[in-house]
Amino acid sequence: MLKSRFVLAVYKRIIINQSIALMIIFAAMSNANIFAEKLLQIKALKLNADEPFTWTSGWKSPVYCDNRKLLSFPHVRDYVKSELANLILDQFGDAEVIAGVATAGIPHGALAADLLRLPFIYVRDKPKGHGLGNQIEGALEPGQKVVVVEDLISTGKSSIAAINALKAAGAEVIGLVALFTYGFDAAEKAFEEAGVPFFTISNYNALVEVGLKQGIISENQVDALSDWRTNPSEWRQS
Repeated sequence: MLKSRFVLAVYKRIIINQSIALMIIFAAMSNANIFAEKLLQIKALKLNADEPFTWTSGWKSPVYCDNRKLLSFPHVRDYVKSELANLILDQFGDAEVIAGVATAGIPHGALAADLLRLPFIYVRDKPKGHGLGNQIEGALEPGQKVVVVEDLISTGKSSIAAINALKAAGAEVIGLVALFTYGFDAAEKAFEEAGVPFFTISNYNALVEVGLKQGIISENQVDALSDWRTNPSEWRQS
């Protein structure tokens, strides 16, 4: 009996120590790094400096991001829902409406709005060519404070277009949240000119840091990755 109690006590101590160790590890990691790891794990983010991907714009990129894929993984989907809701509460606590950018921002925005118990609308890239010809779907009153949800920020073009459509409809756009940003200067400038602050769960710097840690990229590839973000339209075009 005494031996059993001793073994149980030791086992409990091991479990407690492991739990504390995990808490320390996660506390040392930023949310940006944690999310980058999750995206790499489910292959929603791919990083390859030697064999770059080609975007529809023709740009060569060492990164391919497909946040739609995470919707198929409930644990990651729940994480995103929670983190987006936290960002909105922390940065835009007076939000009255959540607006998703079609199409990839719609599910994430809807999930966050549901968690926050806020109304949800979404914004098309252009008005419908039939029916009522709406560009904004859902109930929106002039003067309401809106937070926009985007899945990915590259140049910021689609985000700014959605913001302008909401402003034209009389909304007060107080900010934007997104899952990931490449951190391009063009996007930073676009949001600054629009007067709309934005925050993301993760970013390119976190991805590179995690990529190094996991051995996906090497130290001698970091400069090339930095060059891409500085001038993506010209990177490896020759």
